[in-house]
Amino acid sequence: MLRRTTVMLALTALAVQLFHSNSGFAQDKEKLPGTVAVFDLTLPLTDKPTPDDPIFGEVGGESLRSFTVRINEAAKDDDVAAIVLLYGSSSFGMAQVTELGSVIKKAAEDKPVYAHADSTRMGAYAVVSGAERISLSPTGDAWINGIYGEQMYLRGLLDLVGVEPEFLTCGAYKSAAEQFMRKGPSEQNEEMTKWLYDGLYEGLKQTIANGRGVDVAKVEEWVNQGLYSAETAKEAGLTDAVETRDGLTAFVKEKHGVTVKFDKNYKKKTGPEIDLNNPFAALQLWAEILSGPKTQRSTKDAIAVVHIDGAIMLGKKSVSPFGSVSGAFSEEIRKALDSLVYEPRVRGVVVRVNSPGGSATASEVMLQSIMRLQEKKPVVVSMGDYAASGGYYVSCRASKIYASENTITGSIGVVAGKLATANMWGRIGINFEPVQRGARAGILSSSQPFQDGEREELQSWMDTIYGVFKDHVTTGREGKLAKPIDDIAGGRVYTGQQALELGLVDELGSLEDAISDLAEELELDDYEVRTIPRVKNFVEELVDELNPQRQDNNKRLSLGIWSAIEPTVSNIDPERVRMLQQVLLQLDFLAQERVMLTAPIFWIQ
Repeated sequence: MLRRTTVMLALTALAVQLFHSNSGFAQDKEKLPGTVAVFDLTLPLTDKPTPDDPIFGEVGGESLRSFTVRINEAAKDDDVAAIVLLYGSSSFGMAQVTELGSVIKKAAEDKPVYAHADSTRMGAYAVVSGAERISLSPTGDAWINGIYGEQMYLRGLLDLVGVEPEFLTCGAYKSAAEQFMRKGPSEQNEEMTKWLYDGLYEGLKQTIANGRGVDVAKVEEWVNQGLYSAETAKEAGLTDAVETRDGLTAFVKEKHGVTVKFDKNYKKKTGPEIDLNNPFAALQLWAEILSGPKTQRSTKDAIAVVHIDGAIMLGKKSVSPFGSVSGAFSEEIRKALDSLVYEPRVRGVVVRVNSPGGSATASEVMLQSIMRLQEKKPVVVSMGDYAASGGYYVSCRASKIYASENTITGSIGVVAGKLATANMWGRIGINFEPVQRGARAGILSSSQPFQDGEREELQSWMDTIYGVFKDHVTTGREGKLAKPIDDIAGGRVYTGQQALELGLVDELGSLEDAISDLAEELELDDYEVRTIPRVKNFVEELVDELNPQRQDNNKRLSLGIWSAIEPTVSNIDPERVRMLQQVLLQLDFLAQERVMLTAPIFWIQ
């Protein structure tokens, strides 16, 4: 009897337990979110897309769009309790600062966003300024001291090696050639640079003011002091706490529960996992690689995104085992755009332009493809850090243009010229005796400066191209320009905000804004975003580079100058070295494309 009673009591207890657990089942569904999404901003983000099928993860870093999409998803995910941003002194483009800052501030409307750094600089701080709580490590520092930039002038170097630069421009403010022709800026260039930097600085201060909920005058006060320790940054109101990374973890657990899990790869694409203890794992991996990427034909409506990223060049990309020149090549962009004309599921196209320009001919090829595509479906442009000169050329006929307030754009003008190298060769005792047939046969030869009449001939050709450029702008922006085209063009460079006021762009917004607005215009509720052409993964790029049939046979004009100074400067001043490499790369383009739509190179930090 006692045993039966014991059993009954046990069954009763079990039933009660089951009842409570079942009652709690509904509660489990409404349990507190269990994930903290952690995003690493200590590495730079590229404007270029990354592969849809990454091998060994996303080699070379994450794309800006991938990062912002993940942030947006975390903000809307019911299982995410909070978002943590780990940031530092990373360098971001000025437009990236605006775009990232906007995404983070918007995410903070839905979820608590906590930002932490060991050290920070102005741009990175502006990115996270919209976070609910910002902390620095003890002994950390914050350099909130404004923006600093430089332009480079190579005339002294060219004189030193005996090279005579010969360049012509269309537009008094078209200053790209001054890098080679002068030792300092012209009056027009100095004026233009001031208004450009004023615009960038005001935009940066406004981003911080909006993020921290203070007025611009307060931000100006912070900037004028400039350097802060972790403690003085907190006292000034720049940050909210001084704590280690462990201290941040403890704070988050106290706030959201000790059981929360920190997901450092939230929604991030990863490559296949390899079991190193399995001798057949490598064979399996290579089988997957050699079988090619897995393609699935989608039946969803789509918005296509085509990236014009880097210097604009004519033809196809050439790859060799010794490296390749990155940039936007006309043949690849043309094919990508033309492939979308009759693609039924692609309802609209966003062209993401992040380029300081380049070849005039390649820019026209790309623009013509955009115009053909626009006859069949809507095409809008989203501008990144740069969309200047050729970058604006390819943009100006789109039905709508989006820019960041800190995008560098405009630079409507033309540059052409050459380097005359006879004196350089003469210094080492080598003479080249020219032989020519035809009055203009040597006009582009590097053996001598322009002869009588050659400058006029080249300027006439450039003026024709300049006229076509301005016609494209006035046609594409008909009824939108705030001033006559000659008062806007002439090589003048603008921020996105200034370009909006002049009617060169339609709206301030990010790539995601351009995509979502286009989808809304097309009345698309359920759609996907396709990157066209598909981005190659790491191994596909490696195979391309090892393909002997695709070796780069182009002669690099800049190599001689670079090899002369590289041993001295390469390890001393890395920022200026990167800038020098960009400037010298323009010489390579001029060796192939004598008329250029290229903007001056700015280094801004």
